[in-house]
Amino acid sequence: MAVNVLPADLYVVINKTILNESDRKIITMLYQPIIGHTATSLYFTFLDDLDKRELMSEEVTHHHLMSTMQLSLSDIVVAREKLEAVGLLKTYYQSNHVNHFVYQIYSPMSASDFFNHPILNVVLYNNLGKLEYERLLGYFKLPRIHLKGYTDITKSFHEVFQSVSARNILETDEVQKVSKNQIVVTSKIDFDLLVASIPKNIVSDKCFTADIRDLINNLSFIYGIDDLQMQGLVRNSLNDKGLIDKTELRKACRNFYQFEEGGKLPTLVYSVQPEYLKHPVGDRSNWATMVYSFENLTPYDYLKSASGGAEPSSRDLKLIEHLMVDMGLKSGVVNALIDYVLKVNNQKLSKAYVETIASQLCRLQVETVEDAMKTIEKEHKK
Repeated sequence: MAVNVLPADLYVVINKTILNESDRKIITMLYQPIIGHTATSLYFTFLDDLDKRELMSEEVTHHHLMSTMQLSLSDIVVAREKLEAVGLLKTYYQSNHVNHFVYQIYSPMSASDFFNHPILNVVLYNNLGKLEYERLLGYFKLPRIHLKGYTDITKSFHEVFQSVSARNILETDEVQKVSKNQIVVTSKIDFDLLVASIPKNIVSDKCFTADIRDLINNLSFIYGIDDLQMQGLVRNSLNDKGLIDKTELRKACRNFYQFEEGGKLPTLVYSVQPEYLKHPVGDRSNWATMVYSFENLTPYDYLKSASGGAEPSSRDLKLIEHLMVDMGLKSGVVNALIDYVLKVNNQKLSKAYVETIASQLCRLQVETVEDAMKTIEKEHKK
């Protein structure tokens, strides 16, 4: 449901969890390379809005966010939607003469769950690259302690404490606790068709649990696998008990994609311009505003906004992925290129035309948005 947000609309932040320093590191180190620094900043801004007990904020306007973050409301909405998409935020809306929003904050996944997630792990790898990904993985790995020759002498509860009779003690669910939200991917696979396609004598009745269905949906989404292709992959991942081996299914889907795409892994164009290549904030000129927009929107979001909110076509997304992955252009440079080509080519992204300009930007080793805009403007004048 698309809701138009105005600066005067009110919101309140509710903390649904308990956050610790480790959670903050996970958000900065693992989530930020996927959702970008603006969405990460919005998450921490919501936390700063909370009261002293970190339970609930006062009701304030969205103009407060615009002033605090020095962002337009459209940028804030894009950032909010990214937080929702990765399960860090839930949004509730009530229509009135002044609209009311409730933003509920949730904990991030543990590092272990993140690195084993079928979508987030793949996107993180592709956004960071092999070396940076392995550095992060090494940071979160537990040290191996060899206990051979040691004896476990840990006391159990009953060895230390004596039993006492309970006196009308009631359990409660009103105490604050760690709470995590699920990442939701709309079901793409027809499970009735999938189940019916596998002979009953080779599959267990307990095979397609909720966890397995979620995994299949996530793998289908990230690798673009349809019903027919998934049937064969699932069948090849069954073990001798008639259950799906999750590790084998992940490998099968990844290998299938790499075979179809010539060895490449999927890349989602959701990364923004690296911080070290950004223009300093402060300049209020039209030029600086344009630079800021190119630097702080992902190519996906920029293309979507250029299309009036319509989803970019798969053809256009593949072209952008080609520019970023194969040609190595930075996301802000890609945005500047998209903007120029749409303006001079009747709102069409011609692959040949885009590649011609992109090749020149590559040869000139253009990495910043400003250099890209100056180079494109110079060629346009010629």
